[in-house]
Amino acid sequence: MLKSLLLCGWLSLLLLFGGAAAAESEGRFLGARETVYPDWFKESFLDIREDVAEASAEGRRVLLFFHQNGCPYCNLMVERNLAQRDIEEQMRRELDVISVNMWGDRPVMDMDGQEQTEKTFAASLRVQFTPTLLFLNEAGQVILRLNGYIPPATFKLALDYIGGRLEQQQAYRDYLASRQTTVSAGRQLQSQPFFIAAPHDLSLVREPLAVFFEQGDCPACSRMHQELLSDPEIRQLVGRTHAIQLDMWSNTPIITPDGKRTTAREWAQALAINYATSVVLFDPEAGEVIRSEAFFKQFHTASIFDYLLSDAYKTEPSFQRYISARAEQIREQGRDVDIWR
Repeated sequence: MLKSLLLCGWLSLLLLFGGAAAAESEGRFLGARETVYPDWFKESFLDIREDVAEASAEGRRVLLFFHQNGCPYCNLMVERNLAQRDIEEQMRRELDVISVNMWGDRPVMDMDGQEQTEKTFAASLRVQFTPTLLFLNEAGQVILRLNGYIPPATFKLALDYIGGRLEQQQAYRDYLASRQTTVSAGRQLQSQPFFIAAPHDLSLVREPLAVFFEQGDCPACSRMHQELLSDPEIRQLVGRTHAIQLDMWSNTPIITPDGKRTTAREWAQALAINYATSVVLFDPEAGEVIRSEAFFKQFHTASIFDYLLSDAYKTEPSFQRYISARAEQIREQGRDVDIWR
């Protein structure tokens, strides 16, 4: 009996300390930031038809602000952009801002009168990043979509475009081009050894395709090259794709993956590329898989490429669920995950 008790005691200690050792060996999760959203956001019952009607009656428009818990990019949007007096005043004057948790369970009545949850509503609108901002017109149609964080100056241009009802006069990309002095086709782009040189017949490509839309004299492009494309993991991932670089305003000839002869400028317009830099990832057979067109750091950028290269998109349509699983896998290997590095 004593021998059995001692054996049980030793087994308990082994389980206790073994579990503690396993917990200690798991990597840390770093970089999450909780956000307090402004009290001037609309307290909505999430009947989108009703919200649109109320806003229209008062000469405003609806902005759906999709977020998630711990999102550092949402935090940056609130604490850097919305904290600026001119931006806050313009939004309060011209918009009814409604927050939607992309993983929430609150009931939402969409514009078709269908009841959903926040998370199914987000999925139906293909919300893949947070923050995602959807600006609605008086008919409840999405007239501008901002996927991810963008800096205050560009965000202010988006507000002016929506507030001035300018979508009735010109496309958003043309509006931006007319107000940003950095647009200049033909200026030299920053090169990388993994970029495939022209000519570009993308109909012949049978490997994963990455198209970098950039422009000359572009601070965001410089940041991408200096901070992201210099990262060893990202370089390795991009190197596994057929990566090309295009000036989004140039007349460089190109044959698209579906065999259409066009120019870089025309293709960028057809793909609704609004910003430099934007990176569009393609499966040669399935077409566009995902794109990056906002401010992202190392973990999310690497994850976007891995989402394509690992074929994860074929079984997991939600990019956010994929990166959560990827973070857990990395931590199980004893490595830290810092989503804000």
